[in-house]
Amino acid sequence: MSGASKRVMGKYDHRKHDWLKLAVEIVIVIILALLAFSLVVGISRVDGQSMRPTLKDSQVVTYWRLGDNYRIGDIIAIKMPNGDSYVKRVIAGPGDVIDIRDGYVYRNGQKLTEPYIESSDGNTMPQNSRIEYPYKVGSGCYWVMGDNREVSMDSRSFGSVIKENIKGRLLFQDQ
Repeated sequence: MSGASKRVMGKYDHRKHDWLKLAVEIVIVIILALLAFSLVVGISRVDGQSMRPTLKDSQVVTYWRLGDNYRIGDIIAIKMPNGDSYVKRVIAGPGDVIDIRDGYVYRNGQKLTEPYIESSDGNTMPQNSRIEYPYKVGSGCYWVMGDNREVSMDSRSFGSVIKENIKGRLLFQDQ
């Protein structure tokens, strides 16, 4: 093989090497992105009208998986043991006492000011509620409710949510 042929072949070997290096870098970036997405960020979908007007039916939301110190007012994604998924607002935390009377929600004896709810006609008790009030939220648990109280399936129906069932705190939502 002549010197010119070796230079041409070497040139093509160098291009193959560059393409291979780029392919490996792309695969590594994809793997890291998938890991980050599965460990740090998650996606959920709002199912129904229970979070109106804050969130709409079928709206896709992104939640942050890291950290588990949820605060009153946070909107969270929940995965129940029976497989049901919910997106709800934290109303009370561990040790808080919830009471619902005269169409209003009280936390630790204080009537809540809730500018995020669309309206309330005094119907804050769902038909299938078996919860007795006042209700003390247990250790490691949270009381959650939808912003559209009249149609929301929430803690009034299934009780407080244990921290392990919370997938994360909402970050962004599409419009």
